Amino acid sequence: MKFPVYYSSASKNKASQRASEGIVQMSKRRILLIEDERDIAELVALHLSDLCDELVSAYDGYEGMRLAMSSNWDLIVLDLMLPGPDGLEICRAIRRDRPYQPVLMLTAKSSELDRVLGLETGADDYLTKPFSVLELVARVRALFRRIENVRQLPQARNASSAIITVGHLRIDPARREVSRGDRRIDLTAREFDLLAFFARHPGRVFRRAELLDSVWGYGHEGYEHTVNSHINRLRAKIENDPSKPEMIVTVWGVGYKFAEKDLPIAVRLEA
Repeated sequence: MKFPVYYSSASKNKASQRASEGIVQMSKRRILLIEDERDIAELVALHLSDLCDELVSAYDGYEGMRLAMSSNWDLIVLDLMLPGPDGLEICRAIRRDRPYQPVLMLTAKSSELDRVLGLETGADDYLTKPFSVLELVARVRALFRRIENVRQLPQARNASSAIITVGHLRIDPARREVSRGDRRIDLTAREFDLLAFFARHPGRVFRRAELLDSVWGYGHEGYEHTVNSHINRLRAKIENDPSKPEMIVTVWGVGYKFAEKDLPIAVRLEA
């Protein structure tokens, strides 16, 4: 029988180290590492244990799925190829239950299709093996900085949870629900994030690279086509006629913008 491996660090210099990185820690950090290659798992654990208070390692998809769904984690580092449930299956389960859970995916698959599939399944970041440990640490630090910045901005959180109504489309960020009239629209986690981001910035034109940086986050340069595929799927779900979109509009040669005032009901926020 396999058991998860726990790493606990109590370095007295940890708080000052995080402060020097621009990170103010609000609570103890916990990382779950799901990786079946022991050598890689031990190397990753060695370097990430300095960034957290507890790091738990699982070496197959069954134990990884159980741990991912049974406890709260500040970050899940997830290998794509695993015995049992693979990384994509685990990531989908995480996104269904915990849409805001940060996930960094590792994989030996280097094809563009595999990378895009990982990102579209809901991974926040993606590293291909063999990877630089320094780059891994930098990406984890960047994810933690974004998390702590959000936690320290209660006013921004309240504003971002305000209900948005555009025409007959209603977006509820707090419940992560979208409806059109009386009909609920089912969106993936990333589709919802992209729609909510657009709706909070009506009329503003965004380049694909800007949308990647704002919605997908650090490390996704070169994947602009995944923005196109997400927008096409969104249009199919929210537009009256996807071939003639009124909400998410293409600005040729630049990018996309969200409807500003040409819909029957103006954009408005509900307190």
